[in-house]
Amino acid sequence: MQLKGKTAIVTGASSGIGVGIAKKLAKEGANVTLVARRKEQLENLADEINESGQGKALAVPTNIAVQSEVEEMVERTKSTFGDIDIYVNNAGQMLSARLQDGKVEEWEQMIDVNIKGVLYGIHAVLPDMVEKRTGHIINIASVSGFEVTKISSVYSATKYAVRAISMGLEKELARTGVRVTNISPGMVDTDRASAQSKSDRTPLQTNDIANAIVYAVTQPDYVNVNEITVRPV
Repeated sequence: MQLKGKTAIVTGASSGIGVGIAKKLAKEGANVTLVARRKEQLENLADEINESGQGKALAVPTNIAVQSEVEEMVERTKSTFGDIDIYVNNAGQMLSARLQDGKVEEWEQMIDVNIKGVLYGIHAVLPDMVEKRTGHIINIASVSGFEVTKISSVYSATKYAVRAISMGLEKELARTGVRVTNISPGMVDTDRASAQSKSDRTPLQTNDIANAIVYAVTQPDYVNVNEITVRPV
């Protein structure tokens, strides 16, 4: 219960890595707002967490690519749980990313969710964190933000952007008390990854990413873990 009394927001919490993160934060005692577009999945996860008797959960269906919806979700979190201590920018889209495919609408979806969604979340929570001189923003990037393949051009570009946002924000917030951590997972065992991967390596589990987050947010106040890369062996 290292996070008892803390409030966290997890985007992309209806499936995959987001579910693992939300469960782990709640297990550590945090109250968690679950954010995604799929209402039924969010409510089922909220029921599971609330029945566990650890941290509490609130389901708030939200399209993070719409700034007004992100701001409304943050206000609802504050009115329910109080000040926000941890914001996890986990939601992401991995669609057709080859430039030759010319799927502009899918590129726009990735840009809207993977970049704009991250910025909207930061914008909504940062002023209060800076005023309180405490808080932690976690951005989930990808190893695709370090390496580009012939089928990942646009997706990798969005994840490079997440890393750039994380690095710049960490410098902006130096000596404010607000911390920033960028986490870049390799292949994680999720439905989306399983459909796209042909690797013979054993994939990571969602809890491996959740553990990395708990490690970062439970460091002493004077320690800022800027970058964590988690890869399968």
